[in-house]
Amino acid sequence: MNQDTSSLPQPMPASSRLIITLCLIAMMSGFLVVLTFNVTEPRITQNKQEALEQAVFAVLSDATVRSNYLLDSSGLVALPDEDFARANVYAGYNEAGEVIGVAMEGSARGYQDIVRILYGYSLEKECIIGVTVLQSTETPGLGDRVETDLGFLANFDCLDASLNEDRTAMRNEIVTVKHGKKVHPWQVDGISGATITSKAVGNALRGSTSQMLPWLVKNKASLDRKKMSSKTTGLH
Repeated sequence: MNQDTSSLPQPMPASSRLIITLCLIAMMSGFLVVLTFNVTEPRITQNKQEALEQAVFAVLSDATVRSNYLLDSSGLVALPDEDFARANVYAGYNEAGEVIGVAMEGSARGYQDIVRILYGYSLEKECIIGVTVLQSTETPGLGDRVETDLGFLANFDCLDASLNEDRTAMRNEIVTVKHGKKVHPWQVDGISGATITSKAVGNALRGSTSQMLPWLVKNKASLDRKKMSSKTTGLH
């Protein structure tokens, strides 16, 4: 009497076959990840550069030309245009080659996450002349009002950011106050209903200006020695 072999338990695959299969799957997954990154990375980089360039001209509205610089305690170094990711200072010039101001980044904790901003600074007036949000995940309709509220944006028509007499620190640190309580030119008039986010903008400005402006003012003469090859014409 023959036994029905279909009802017999089938032998399990050898462990070596399972390992080989898993390794092949892992290799293929890794290859696809690397391939996707290599294909999309140049476009992502280009998009970031274009977005940042638009933000620079947004906070330096009178500028027509931009140059990249790296600023630290050792000085201010001009960078080529394609090296925008390493730059932390973006200088804006008019058609006559005169410095309109510089744009720099700042960041601080908001209600949900980090709020990243780019702000324009006038070396002549020693004040902040524009702010735009680079990254924010704040509550739509509330926290994102820092990008649209005209009263809040009016803070940055010329927000005082001057240095002390010996040019080593801020004369007055930037601070956000409750809406309607602003009495000093270095205070940011907050937004009712978006207090935490408007405070984050003030905190980002305070942190960045306190760290960067003493170095910037000390090395501002380097901005006049711009390289024509590192410029990018604006879209105005």
